[in-house]
Amino acid sequence: MFKNNPSILLSFLLIPLWSFAQYTDQINSNRPGETMSAFAVGKSVIQLETGAYGISQKHHLLNYVTNGYGIDATIRYGMFKEKLEFLADVQYQSQLYEARLITIDQKALKQTVLGAKYLLYDPFKNQEKKVNVYSWKVDKSFKWKQLIPAVSVFAGANITSANNPYHFSTKAGISPKVILITQNHFGDGSWVLVTNTIADYIGTEFPSYGYAVTLTKGLNKNWSGFIENQGYKSDFYSDLIVRSGAAYLVTEDLQLDVSASASLKNTPSIFYGGIGFSYRFDGNYQEIRTPIEEDPVSVKKEKNKKKKRFLIF
Repeated sequence: MFKNNPSILLSFLLIPLWSFAQYTDQINSNRPGETMSAFAVGKSVIQLETGAYGISQKHHLLNYVTNGYGIDATIRYGMFKEKLEFLADVQYQSQLYEARLITIDQKALKQTVLGAKYLLYDPFKNQEKKVNVYSWKVDKSFKWKQLIPAVSVFAGANITSANNPYHFSTKAGISPKVILITQNHFGDGSWVLVTNTIADYIGTEFPSYGYAVTLTKGLNKNWSGFIENQGYKSDFYSDLIVRSGAAYLVTEDLQLDVSASASLKNTPSIFYGGIGFSYRFDGNYQEIRTPIEEDPVSVKKEKNKKKKRFLIF
């Protein structure tokens, strides 16, 4: 059962990814949207993305209401390769469930996911961005190659506790989760489109399949905004969510964010809003430069030095 919802018109959020390397000059956070970006944080980089939210639900057929709050945190760590990232995603929620003659206080880890993400294909690798100094219009115009996305895959596991009020099973268990990720950059790079295709709780009694699509716009050097649509379907629970918000870049390594989400149906209707931050520690990062990023003159001089040393010895 769907209804008109003004929250669909909300807009803003998420820091854009203009640098096409794994490591970017500015922090690359998945917050406050729910999609996972295709690019990793960078080898030896540690990143914390966390926040708090309030949530309200009302089921118009079953006549129950829930109100509560939650805390979510994701730790991302680049290891072994620039393309590889390990992550842990934990979400805790406390809510009061109220129905006719029933009141239940529910508290548990709503989500615990451990896994790794790997970049399979980067269309921007070793490609120099050429600037057309004669025509601003041509330089900023749409290019067909922008339709080719970066592609990554995430593979991990859900860890569910026994008698968890947010899950269908009363038993503790571990189940696989897989996400196919694509990411496109349009125009001058300030527009970013990320899609996630998700298979969740694979092999359980109620597997879940879904998607999430996020469109991000960099507004200026500090502010960015996003709109997002997320859908998931299973025999246990299905829903469609719209989400929006804004992020502010405080420093190169610190981002603040705010967001709001709402369901497109009323069985149940869901609304929640949250605030959070992302922080990156990159003190151990060593830049990996490609031949395109090297100064051609310096490279030529270095080659000549090597030749001279060879001739001497």
